[in-house]
Amino acid sequence: MSSGLDAALRLMRAQAALVKRFDASLGGLHGVSLADFTLLLRLSQAPGDRMRRVDLAEALGLTASGVTRGLVPLERIGLVRRDTDARDARVAYAALTGTGRERLAEMRVTADHVAREVFAEPAWTEDETGRLADLLTRLGGTGLTPGGAARL
Repeated sequence: MSSGLDAALRLMRAQAALVKRFDASLGGLHGVSLADFTLLLRLSQAPGDRMRRVDLAEALGLTASGVTRGLVPLERIGLVRRDTDARDARVAYAALTGTGRERLAEMRVTADHVAREVFAEPAWTEDETGRLADLLTRLGGTGLTPGGAARL
């Protein structure tokens, strides 16, 4: 097996383990998945806490239908609402609600706690975590926060 394939397979296993860990904490405490959290986080960074659904899909690396499927349960529980464009009825926005902003703040505390556990010293130094983030950026793994830093 090539070292590139080995690295790719290890990265996929690590990603699956991280998703499982975040899902367990976010689901247990807040009833949302990591995918839900990242969607809400991205909306919170948009002007007016809203984005066109197609732009949200592009920002998250999802299809438009994937974003729609992800938004439906978040709309149902009042974290997100659907807005239409007054000038063009074909344009749909996803917007964070007040409740969504409040709940997201609580979710961020949980996600930050999980991330600190994952990258705790002495297993990971601050420098190693930063280097890992830089290497992942080279693979196209940009963060969700402004400037590309993967701060949760």
